[in-house]
Amino acid sequence: MSRKVPLADGETSRTACARALVRAGVDEKTGELLSQSVLAERIGWCADLAAGLVSTLLGAHWNATDVDVLASGEDAGGRKLPSNAWMALRRLGWTVAPAEGVKVNDRIVRMAQEQAGRTLRSAKWRADLTAGVIATWPDDPEKRTPAEWDAVRDAVPGGRHLPSSIIKGRTRQITKYWQANGRLPVDVFEAEGAPGAARMLLLSACDGQQAVVSRGESDPQRALLRMQLPTRPDPQAYADWTWVECTMSLPPTVPAWAVLHLPTLRIAGGKVRADVAYTHAVPKARRTGHTVALGVDWGLNTLLSAGTARVHDDGRITALGHGAQFRTAGVLAKQHRLRRLSEHLHTKADHYQRFIGENEQHPLADRHQALRDEIRFVSARRSNLNDALAWAAARWTVDQATAAGASVIYVEDLRSMEAKGMGRTMNTRLSQAVRGQIADHMRHLAAEAGIAVVTVPARNTSRHCPRCLTPLRHRKAPDRPTTAGWKWAICPSQSCGWQGDRDQGAWRRIAARGLAHQSKTVIDKSSGTMAIRTVVDKLETKAVVTPTTESSRKDRSKSGPTRRHTSRPAPRRRRAPSPAARPCGPAGKRPEGHAPTDRTRLLRAAHRHQDVTTTSTPTTGHRPRGAALGAGFHLHAHATPPRWEAIPETQSDSGSLS
Repeated sequence: MSRKVPLADGETSRTACARALVRAGVDEKTGELLSQSVLAERIGWCADLAAGLVSTLLGAHWNATDVDVLASGEDAGGRKLPSNAWMALRRLGWTVAPAEGVKVNDRIVRMAQEQAGRTLRSAKWRADLTAGVIATWPDDPEKRTPAEWDAVRDAVPGGRHLPSSIIKGRTRQITKYWQANGRLPVDVFEAEGAPGAARMLLLSACDGQQAVVSRGESDPQRALLRMQLPTRPDPQAYADWTWVECTMSLPPTVPAWAVLHLPTLRIAGGKVRADVAYTHAVPKARRTGHTVALGVDWGLNTLLSAGTARVHDDGRITALGHGAQFRTAGVLAKQHRLRRLSEHLHTKADHYQRFIGENEQHPLADRHQALRDEIRFVSARRSNLNDALAWAAARWTVDQATAAGASVIYVEDLRSMEAKGMGRTMNTRLSQAVRGQIADHMRHLAAEAGIAVVTVPARNTSRHCPRCLTPLRHRKAPDRPTTAGWKWAICPSQSCGWQGDRDQGAWRRIAARGLAHQSKTVIDKSSGTMAIRTVVDKLETKAVVTPTTESSRKDRSKSGPTRRHTSRPAPRRRRAPSPAARPCGPAGKRPEGHAPTDRTRLLRAAHRHQDVTTTSTPTTGHRPRGAALGAGFHLHAHATPPRWEAIPETQSDSGSLS
């Protein structure tokens, strides 16, 4: 089966990942049907064998020398190391063997080497960052001087464009080590112990002798996974390994023509989760040459404010419409309630821990364990809520860009913003934001449509006028122009006079800055993300939104006297009889409202055990599912009787139906 994806002009291949659930399997040797719990147990045995090998490799090579050798990309003979981590480790001679008496095939060792190699390669960046911070250790770790900031950025690879929050976080880690040991650590490998090995199976490091994945013959949205699993936790011979066939239901986000790759299996909550990688063709996102862009501004109460702008042939930039907002007040309120609940549970658990101490037989030990379980449950709810919010915000943003025909999304870069100096409540709310997740999900979804996502510097996007770049005056509301605030922005320039919502002006500035600086867009080689890192003054002068001439609408001025309306209210029951064009319906007064006169049969709910005196739906054998079950104006109030001839004639205007 070919793993190459055919590409047309203007397309590129993209590898993404989708989550699937492995529910059951079949042992091909015995024909036994393996339930979900049994399958999770056998995969867990295999994951434990691989995790033990990973821990051995990490413990033996968690040092600066070995990490530098692996990251250099060359072996002792000067040959280039393979890109696959397991092949690079074998080239360097870093092998591992299982415990004595345990028999595993070579593919299990491959998975362990792949996982350990990826972990060691990722440690290189942290090692260089920690070395740069230690080499330029400031006099006051709490507050660096401008000269000390320049020194640490020069000492760190790519430090000029590194968010200050990352450097400060590493500084706090080193400070904690200093307070505990009375000296600075030598490197990151002394400050951090060897990381633990996750219980997972990287099947991508294997070949057909260990695992095979294919599409279902009848249903392309189902995948068939065959792999070898042990029949006992400590297999003694190859006979203790058997082939197991599993089926997975692929999510609808995986195209039917995509090429599937071997997944990564994880055990979570007694279930087998599969991260299925797939490759498919997508439109290629452009770095430059954009004419329509979507500008996105981050907010607090209003999570996202976005709008589109167009750059014309003469260089003018105009806004297309008034923009839109993604408001999540209800979700954020629930998020803050869960945060307060989590803080309360942590405080209570800490009190119990002080009472218990080292006594595991303390009477409060059981209650303390129950609190720890509740804390994990609340933390999972918070994580799921944040993830759902991030996906919804990203989906909304990409939909806005697609609807407007934009080929790029410009997002302000707030990675360096720190939650401090704005009060306890505001600091907490800012620190709980999920901007990073939203940006990552936005790139994932935009790549499917060939839309580029570019980060731009956030400096002065909310401070300067989008039309003339004059510093704005921020007020509390448009009807309170003298009360200082932050929500409403007013341009003091007499020639401009722009005013509007602060966030609405910010997305205009972001879109205009991105369109004016699109020639300065760079692509990060390691992550593939696009960014505009600096603002050029010459280009910034062109990043203004030119006001458009509003088209005049039809003149709706008053041209005559206002028609007099009678003060007498309309009767609830009409005096006129029903139209004679209804052959099957009985004559009489029509009910109030726009009741249809051409209905020849009653509503279906009116036939369900109803009479003239029926006021509610019978409960026997009836489950209300909405207003469609009722013939009246309420779910449980059916005002329309099935026999009209039972209603006596009346000429009253009071609206009584009796």
